[in-house]
Amino acid sequence: MSFQKLGVIGGGAWGTAMAQVIASDGSDVLLWAREAEVVDAVNATHSNPLFLPVIPLSPKIRATGSLADLADCDALVIVVPAQFLRSVLAELPAGDAPLILCAKGIEAGTQLLMSEVAAEVRPGSPIAVLSGPTFAHEVAAGQPTAITLACADAEIGRALATRLARPGFRPYSSDDVVGAEIGGAVKNVLAIACGVVEGAGLGQNARAALISRGFAEMVRFGLARGARIETLTGLAGLGDLVLTCSSTSSRNFSLGKGLGEGVPASELLADRRTVAEGAATAPVLAEAAKATGVEMPIVSAVNALLAGEASVRTVVDQLLARPLRAEGA
Repeated sequence: MSFQKLGVIGGGAWGTAMAQVIASDGSDVLLWAREAEVVDAVNATHSNPLFLPVIPLSPKIRATGSLADLADCDALVIVVPAQFLRSVLAELPAGDAPLILCAKGIEAGTQLLMSEVAAEVRPGSPIAVLSGPTFAHEVAAGQPTAITLACADAEIGRALATRLARPGFRPYSSDDVVGAEIGGAVKNVLAIACGVVEGAGLGQNARAALISRGFAEMVRFGLARGARIETLTGLAGLGDLVLTCSSTSSRNFSLGKGLGEGVPASELLADRRTVAEGAATAPVLAEAAKATGVEMPIVSAVNALLAGEASVRTVVDQLLARPLRAEGA
């Protein structure tokens, strides 16, 4: 299993960064983008000023606006927003090439993880999940990055990890697909909460407490859905949580910061070309937690803020007024 020819579906910042990683060893890589201006810029100037400005791209990256052009790829890296994954996969040419899923979210309406969506739409394709602490601009610039690549088929997972590995990009193999996905989905919602703490000026103590208690929510939900604790304490869980809860380079953190500063969610979300996945995940995750019987008060608070059902002051007061309990409970 060598997976020589790789394609990347999604011309945003992370998709472009993944194309840059693949091309860094001299490999040709085909990048699909929906936006014609991205296709034109990648091919004409080896750049993506719309989503990844400043970073010069490898000339080994070729862009296309036609999914049909990816028909002969040996494996596909899928980097589209979670709520669009189903429709994009349905448009792919027929085939059974492995799919490496990079979206971090839960599908609205079905409460399915991305791997479950892919299994429904492309039942013949092996599925892997790539998730971990990664800011696209750092990855594209070749700065050191470690990430989880989870695949139920250990042999395929190792082969894909080997194919993607570079001196500055280190995938760690796992067979816990559910854990990798839940870590990525939940941390996006918690990053919004940490941004609220920053925007509202609640202090570093509050942020540290929120990360810790938010991680407890992630673990409770993950274990209830079949994840393993070592995955949730690893790169795809705790590692990603720490990164996205501490920097405005995180779209979700930036969204929360705006909420904390008093800007309505509708205004913040209307003015975004890039997607803050946590905004779409929060209501789905809150529903899934309730259906699973798992308490996730921070997730519920973020959901209430995004829906305009409560103010920052109200949700903070409600969280602080919760009954005292043992930390491990």
